[in-house]
Amino acid sequence: MLKFRSLYSGSTGNSLYVESENTKILVDSGVSMKKLTSALTSNDVKLEDIDAIIVTHEHSDHVQSLGMISSKYNIPVFANEKTWDAMPKQRDKISDSNKKFFVSYEKFEIGDLIIDPFSIPHDAADPCGFNIMNNKDKISIATDIGHMTREIVDKLDGSSFVLLESNYDPEILKSGKYPYYLKTRILGPNGHLPNEMAGKTIAYLLKGSLKQVMLGHLSKENNFPELAYQTVIEKLIQSNFDENSIRISVASRVEPSKIIAV
Repeated sequence: MLKFRSLYSGSTGNSLYVESENTKILVDSGVSMKKLTSALTSNDVKLEDIDAIIVTHEHSDHVQSLGMISSKYNIPVFANEKTWDAMPKQRDKISDSNKKFFVSYEKFEIGDLIIDPFSIPHDAADPCGFNIMNNKDKISIATDIGHMTREIVDKLDGSSFVLLESNYDPEILKSGKYPYYLKTRILGPNGHLPNEMAGKTIAYLLKGSLKQVMLGHLSKENNFPELAYQTVIEKLIQSNFDENSIRISVASRVEPSKIIAV
């Protein structure tokens, strides 16, 4: 069995928790160590219990406390080579023995977990999402996606649970206060994934084994949890799926989610 919990997810910071019978990992550490400690404690987990941290990409909302946590608690950190090179401030705090390298599309193991990293289109050095597997159980994590690709969909297919980005509503973004260059970045092919495309992706994945989905990395300025949820539901109905056939939740920017068991 796999257990998943979003500790924090959004433009203000990201960290996710995954647990199997024998292994506990974090995906990113983009908030302060104090916040992570508090979030984990609510699940009776301590930072010193964490076996490893795997990193999607180097942006600060994903690695803010990475070096400090690894250094203080002697936790191995797994990232690809370009990501390591792109985060020198974090890298230099981490001991050589705790710097672990992976290559996208090459599986690696952490305890009894099998991690399968895959590339995503985003304006970072070498960003990736993850399939995380234990025995026959598979979950997937995919955020910071500029546009959806067949390759990503194929990687998500077969998962029982997916944390999928549902970052913004285009109309709110276009009429909002962001400067033009930032709007262009978010809307661009290496920006973020809008609610509607999240819905279309989920509708496709429902043809497979998807049972639960959590919408993540919502923009504070350009989205609302209720809007993201409703947009996805509408896409499922348009695709002739019963919205009751899947459990949909929305990850919070400011507090941990309930535990998802797979």
